[in-house]
Amino acid sequence: MSSSWLVLGEGPMLLGETGGAVPAAEKKTTAGRAPVVNSGHVVAITVDKDGDDNMEMVPIHAQAGYALQHNEAVFVQDLPRYRVPGFEHGKFRAFEVAGDSMEPTLNHRDIVVCSYVDNWRLLVPDDIYVVVTTESVMLKRIRVRISGKGDEVVLHSDNPHRRPYPLDATDITELWRVRGYISTYLPSAPDVTVERLWEVIEALGFDKGEVRRHLMENATPNATH
Repeated sequence: MSSSWLVLGEGPMLLGETGGAVPAAEKKTTAGRAPVVNSGHVVAITVDKDGDDNMEMVPIHAQAGYALQHNEAVFVQDLPRYRVPGFEHGKFRAFEVAGDSMEPTLNHRDIVVCSYVDNWRLLVPDDIYVVVTTESVMLKRIRVRISGKGDEVVLHSDNPHRRPYPLDATDITELWRVRGYISTYLPSAPDVTVERLWEVIEALGFDKGEVRRHLMENATPNATH
């Protein structure tokens, strides 16, 4: 059944039927509000013995299958399920990070915990999202809200060596907003050499600001400050 028909009372009752009507995602609601923009697909979920939503985790090896079968209950039922403190209430899903496109923010095999985005108009610009298409599961930063199914969505990587990737909104089947992450990567201890150097400079009676200005004035044009 159509989610637009169930929630908004618009469009045909069954998916795949048009009846000559304009799709619900392309017209105004009866109250004059902007229409909800999404793929129109139903999100498959699993629940525990108490009826609460589980958090399914999509590992790297299952992401190719998830791209094609994400809305099939049998496939989702076979995904591993976890409880994560702070994410007990609501519809969340976890995805294992593949590749280096979001480094240094997120690393390969980190796990991102995401909430489902039902209305793409309400996505938070510049946040990180899991973008699901029929061909792939991508972790990207989206800088501009999606106002309609005809939009071109530009997907950005945090890795400066990866170029922005344009995608038609009609190709998106699911959108998940990253709300947190789990990582086994621990940054090394901060380098105290520079701070220690400034302490020595000040101990010798030199003014830190004057030293910095002298370094800036005498730096080569291509030097990194």
